[in-house]
Amino acid sequence: METIYWEVDKNVDSIESYPQIKKAADLLKQNEVVAFPTETVYGLGGNAKDDQAIKKIFAAKGRPSDNPLIIHIAKQEQIKEFVEEIPAVAKQLMEAFWPGALTIILRIKRGVLSPYATAGLPTVGVRMPDHPVALKVIEKSNLPIAAPSANQSGKPSPTSAVHVKEDLDGKIAGILDGGSTGVGVESTVIDCTDQMPTILRPGGITIEQIEKIIGEVHLDAALTNKEAKPKSPGMKYSHYAPDVPLFLVKGTKERLKLLINEAKQKGKKVGVLTTKEHENYFDADYIFACGKREDLETVAAALYEGLRSFNYKDVDIIYSEMFPETGVGQAVMNRLMKAAAHQVIE
Repeated sequence: METIYWEVDKNVDSIESYPQIKKAADLLKQNEVVAFPTETVYGLGGNAKDDQAIKKIFAAKGRPSDNPLIIHIAKQEQIKEFVEEIPAVAKQLMEAFWPGALTIILRIKRGVLSPYATAGLPTVGVRMPDHPVALKVIEKSNLPIAAPSANQSGKPSPTSAVHVKEDLDGKIAGILDGGSTGVGVESTVIDCTDQMPTILRPGGITIEQIEKIIGEVHLDAALTNKEAKPKSPGMKYSHYAPDVPLFLVKGTKERLKLLINEAKQKGKKVGVLTTKEHENYFDADYIFACGKREDLETVAAALYEGLRSFNYKDVDIIYSEMFPETGVGQAVMNRLMKAAAHQVIE
C-alpha cells in the first residue's frame, strides 16, 4: 500500500483552505485508516462504526484485539448517537476539559459502534481532541473516529508525523502532518460508569485538575500495584519501550552517575534519559535531556521523542531519572514504568 503524505498548517481554521483535510476525511468515509495530529500524540483514525476499518487499525499497529479503542468526536452532539447516557459528573468533566486531553468512559448503545472498536465491552472511551486538524478531519468525515496512537504497538507513541512514517509507512492510507504535538503524553482516562469516578490512566489532564471540578476520584489499583489486574484491558500490555533495556534509577544524580560509570567499566555503551538541569553532569555515550525537571510539562512533551531517540544510537543500556508523581509527573512515571517493564534500581 502506498501511504499518502500531506502537510497541513496545525492552526487550520477552515476546511475549504485545505483540500488535504477533505481528502483525508474521504478516505475515512471509505473505511481506510489515516493518521492525524492531536494535542497529545498522533492518532491512527478509522470509522468506529465499521468492522473492516477497525480491523485495519489493529493490523497496521499489530495491536491485541482485546485492547479497546478511544472514540474521537468533533462535537458533543455526536456522542448521543452511540452513548446510552451521560452522567452528571461526565457532563461536568466535558464542560471543563473538552476539547482536551481527557477520555471519559461511558456506557454504549448496542449496535452503533463496531464491537471490534470496543473489544466487545459494554462501555467506550470518548474524547474531543483539542487540535484544529483533528477536529476538522473528524467534522468533515461526519463519523465517530476510533483512534489509538499511530505507532507500532508497544513502541513509544508518535509526537510527530516523522515518527508515524517510521512505524506505519506502507501500512496505512494516509498521514496528515500538522507538526509536533503539544502535550506529548496521551489523554487521561476516567471511568464515569460507577458512582465513584476512577482514573484508569493518568495523562494530559491531571488528577488535581479533575478533583477541582468533581471532587474526590479513585485511582485504579493497577496504577500503584503492578500485581493488580487493570480495569482497562489495554493497561495490561507493555508500552513505549525502546529497543534496548531501560532501567529507572531511584535516588540522587550521584547514584545515577555511579551506575553509568560502572556500566562503562564493563564495556557497555550507556544512554541516559535526564533533564536540562543535569545533562552536563553525566559522562555517557548518549544523553537525551527530556525537558526541565522544574517544569514536568516539558518532560512530558519530550518523553516519547527521547525514548525513540535511543533506537538510533549505539547504546546497550539506558538509565533514566525518576520524577515526582505530582501533576503531569504521574503520567510521565506511568509511561516510564511501562517502558522499563517496571525495572527500578533502588
